[in-house]
Amino acid sequence: MSYTTPDEFVTRPDLRGTFGMTSSTHWLATASAQSVLERGGNAFDAAVAGAFVLHVVEPHLNGPGGDLTAIYATADAPDAPTVLVGQGPAPAAATREHYLAEGLELVPGSGALAAAVPGAVDAWLKLLAEHGTWPLADVLAYAIGYARDGHPIVARVASTIETVADLFTEHWPTSAAQWMPGGEVPREGDLLTNPAYAAVLDELVAAGEALGPDATREAKIEEARVEWGSGHVAQAIDAFVRTPHRHSSGTDHAGVITAADVAAFRATTEPATTVEFRGHTVAKTGAWGQGPALLQVLALLEPLDDEVLDPSTADGAHTIVEAQKLAMADREAWYGPGDVPLDTLLSAAYADERRALIGERASHELRPGDVPGREPYALPTMRTEYLPPALSEAPAGVGEPTVAAPSAPSASNSPTASSTPTTATASTATATASTAAATAPAEDAPPTGTAPPADRLAEPFTEPTGDTRGDTCHLDVVDRWGNVVSATPSGGWLQSSPTIPELGFCLGSRLQMSWLDEGTASTLEPGTRPRTTLTPTLVLKDGQPVVALGSPGGDQQDQWQLLYLLRTIVGGYTPQQAIDAPALHTTSFPGSFWPRTWTPGGVVVEDRLGDDVIAALVARGHVVTRAGDWSLGRLSSVSRDPETGVLSAAANPRGAQAYAAGR
Repeated sequence: MSYTTPDEFVTRPDLRGTFGMTSSTHWLATASAQSVLERGGNAFDAAVAGAFVLHVVEPHLNGPGGDLTAIYATADAPDAPTVLVGQGPAPAAATREHYLAEGLELVPGSGALAAAVPGAVDAWLKLLAEHGTWPLADVLAYAIGYARDGHPIVARVASTIETVADLFTEHWPTSAAQWMPGGEVPREGDLLTNPAYAAVLDELVAAGEALGPDATREAKIEEARVEWGSGHVAQAIDAFVRTPHRHSSGTDHAGVITAADVAAFRATTEPATTVEFRGHTVAKTGAWGQGPALLQVLALLEPLDDEVLDPSTADGAHTIVEAQKLAMADREAWYGPGDVPLDTLLSAAYADERRALIGERASHELRPGDVPGREPYALPTMRTEYLPPALSEAPAGVGEPTVAAPSAPSASNSPTASSTPTTATASTATATASTAAATAPAEDAPPTGTAPPADRLAEPFTEPTGDTRGDTCHLDVVDRWGNVVSATPSGGWLQSSPTIPELGFCLGSRLQMSWLDEGTASTLEPGTRPRTTLTPTLVLKDGQPVVALGSPGGDQQDQWQLLYLLRTIVGGYTPQQAIDAPALHTTSFPGSFWPRTWTPGGVVVEDRLGDDVIAALVARGHVVTRAGDWSLGRLSSVSRDPETGVLSAAANPRGAQAYAAGR
């Protein structure tokens, strides 16, 4: 049996050239970043310019009040992949006791109590100062122009605003003023401006220029960082969140973040965490993010035959999903801001022990591993459904098999049409409703369950409460000198909390990834980072970076990136073939986004995986949800051949928004 041959049809070409390549989740960010390369900037200049454009053109997926994780390598030190940490911590007053006293069982998914300290802007400025070449004014000019003069919004922005229109008009009037001009929901293609955010960026530039013409580029950027952390922005945040407002819990609360919290944050860098896989070095974040879970899966799959590393076959899909479950169980049990035993979790001996748990039947249990000499953390409350005490019924969409991202019936072969998902088990064509439970069914029990919530099928998905899952943007850049950046900015999307009117943006909601349960690996703790889902990837071969990739998608980000790595490294696919190929992921672990539910044995697949493969997964006990033909994943990637200097780029066709460019 050989690896599945890639489809002859590809949605777009693999771009190839020698000058520079950019790929991102929005064409305006790609075009802006590529313009920087064309004008002599390097990959870092380009990435920062494109990232600030993403704040403006994908405001439903990221914003300046959010966070950022990036991995990069420089031409001067190609064998030293480095992580840029733009994940802010919990505010000093964000104690577990305070949230419980507010009557909450979970950190809300929207509202200022969900906000970590904004980290993205400071991180981007740090990267520009240390590795860029351009002045700040030139880098920010693209974003300032789109914010002040307007840009035609994509359909997803309009549909997100429509979803939360009642929330805006009834509870968040400042958001309605910014995002519903004239009191109306904007339509796809309408020009939308954000003059308040343009003014904020102007203030950052002005702070640096005030140092005078003799000041260095780096000094001016440093002054902009000081202005961001201690000036108008921090003061406006502090004053605004004191007013109670509606949260996804259905209750009103004031925020706890202060100007001092904002001023105290400084982005940092650290060496990437790596494993070897089939002659390649795969670099990820530390275990304060979910990145090492991908490395654990690669360690589990490394010695297996190529045939069972093929996601397009029944054996391969089953093996990959079961390996993912084991790694994600360890993520839940061990990952967080504390001392994570990564040396053990990434060791070959541990992988050998865990690999033996992969059986012929789908597991419906959460099975974290034991680490010798370490007391395990407590596991959080396991829920298949959740209804906040203040609500009499679940918000629309929760627990229903709704696909938010465009998908297509197989007959159309189109990445932009729509279809309806269905869920199947071995005993029924459509899953029955499940009740909330603290434990999963036994592994050998007949599969039961419900279709996962919409956020677990595709991304992005927004509730009328503002709760959003499957979030995020992505950006990859490589230049002709060998600098390469993979970045995943997120959070601070327009529906995460009320817009701060003098800033034109709102705060993020990353704290929802911290538990209020006592004693877990990621229990809410003031001053510590919440465990983030943001997980870009850098791949090296013989000490040289060869691939930068990433995807939005919350808990699915690394699951979809794994498919890309297997298909390119093992299957020999081109990047575009790998991105186009049918995707799948498991939902058999607690979700990172509110309401933190799971689907025991759950697997979500694109219909293009094929009826025979899907039926075989059902027969093995997987609770399978068919999500349509083109619904899962928003992968972007750039590549570099160190021997020839040839660069390449590829982008996701799903949703008809991502774009790659280069020459």
